[in-house]
Amino acid sequence: MTKPEPVDATVSELKPGMKNVNIRFKVVDKGEAREVTSRSDGSKHRVLDATVGDSTGTVVVPLWDESIDEMETGKTYELENGYTGTFRNHLRLKIGKYSELEEADEEIEEVNYDVNMSEEEHRDKRKRSYKKKSRPKKKKKKSEGYGRPNRSFGGYVGNYKRNNRAESTD
Repeated sequence: MTKPEPVDATVSELKPGMKNVNIRFKVVDKGEAREVTSRSDGSKHRVLDATVGDSTGTVVVPLWDESIDEMETGKTYELENGYTGTFRNHLRLKIGKYSELEEADEEIEEVNYDVNMSEEEHRDKRKRSYKKKSRPKKKKKKSEGYGRPNRSFGGYVGNYKRNNRAESTD
């Protein structure tokens, strides 16, 4: 599998499903850290949602464990090989295990707070396994008859008997 070409982006250009994103942003707010338990192995992790931005808008970045302490509010960072995803249908810029994050040489002075990319709701385009799949209707065999089965005498009741009565002659 080939690695996607790097995408140099601004915050307002971010969309769900982007990979290999290079972006420069300023940390404007770090929320409260909370402890979560991993579903896979039961281990405990710290996580917090940081709001980052540039002159085009803001977006939420979830920070896990050690990365919480690595980023400081008010500082500008450059992220290489980041990616985007959604959490509860809202856009997130994510830092993966192959991402590189370092403090930028050039500070971002102005952040556009009017455009919050994480506010807009995004529907996930992936098909979920829990959704009911439509199946083609099964054709009935002639021997099955029509109507609903009546288990008391093993026959069918309903339209089958009604439609197949002998015609009465008056």
